[in-house]
Amino acid sequence: MLLLKNAEVYGPERLGKRDVLLGGGQVLAMEEELTLTLPGVETYDAKGRALVPGFLDQHVHSIGGGGEGGPHTRTPELLLSDVIKAGVTTLVGLLGTDGITRTMEALIAKTKALNNEGVTAFCLTSAYQYPPVTLTGSVMRDIMYIQEVIGCKLAIADHRGSHPNREELIRLVSDVRMAGLLAGKPGVLHIHTGAAPEGIEPIMEIVRTTDIPPCHFRPTHLGRHLDQAIAFTHMGGYADITTKDDTPSQVHQLLEEAVADHITMSSDSNGSMPKWDSKRERIVGMGVGRMTNLYRAVRRMVTEEGIPLETALPFITSNVARALELYPRKGAVQVGSDADLVLLDQDLSICGVFAKGRPMMWEKELLAKGTFEE
Repeated sequence: MLLLKNAEVYGPERLGKRDVLLGGGQVLAMEEELTLTLPGVETYDAKGRALVPGFLDQHVHSIGGGGEGGPHTRTPELLLSDVIKAGVTTLVGLLGTDGITRTMEALIAKTKALNNEGVTAFCLTSAYQYPPVTLTGSVMRDIMYIQEVIGCKLAIADHRGSHPNREELIRLVSDVRMAGLLAGKPGVLHIHTGAAPEGIEPIMEIVRTTDIPPCHFRPTHLGRHLDQAIAFTHMGGYADITTKDDTPSQVHQLLEEAVADHITMSSDSNGSMPKWDSKRERIVGMGVGRMTNLYRAVRRMVTEEGIPLETALPFITSNVARALELYPRKGAVQVGSDADLVLLDQDLSICGVFAKGRPMMWEKELLAKGTFEE
């Protein structure tokens, strides 16, 4: 059991100073003052620190991505220390453009490994391509029978995708929805949205003209289609923004015009960031996504854009948890929630991380690393 004393708690709403007791991987008690005489309780003084929910990142290339510039441009695999430094305690792994050398077998094994190493990890079946790339030969069977798989990945509006038509999109999202219902999972069709002008219009057209619930479509990279993102939230859907340098400045428009609790943010960690020539024929540069960009964007919302911490936090905590049907087990600080917590110091830098009740970072020192990390 662990006792965190004198923390300024954000649940993510501001709750004030609290003592928080952790045990069995959960938050057991939270009061203005807790005094325990039980033996073996480890106490951490969190005075002057903000205690917030562990962050959720639902777009992570956990086994690496990329490869568009040849095999040497395949991006590196995610390390546990990368996750902890970013304050992320729950993530969703996925494949990217390369569904050939990056396989479902490897993705599922990595997801199991991250769970074994101390964080919470899920994954999606398939990659950019249609028909889907699966483990069992069926999207429905992957979701139904593989514990870690909660949905499917697809790309639209991108010159690297398969350009599925309306009927193919309807068939795929219907399979994902039904498999989610049968398996007791959220059943999400997580959609990479490229820069093509149509953006997510094919999805919105399906929502307008069928009875398929919009919550099963989960388009991402919508910072480049902000007006569509706003419109989709008013249709009842969730819109995901990839955290980049311009994300903090976009938040004012999202807060004013979108259904704010239907906006989520993710990092695209370990995915490739190719820079194309004007004709999109050749790659002229290559970068890689970083998980630290997730909280970095939130911190900048507060420190540079003047947005209250309790307003910015839901984009990477409670909103994501609700979208993934994990709230309030995840994305919250309340009695009964998982003990996934992040401590922020006075300049809002990450200084402590607890995952499933286990201390993973304290005073900015890593206490946990991956099996083969030195």
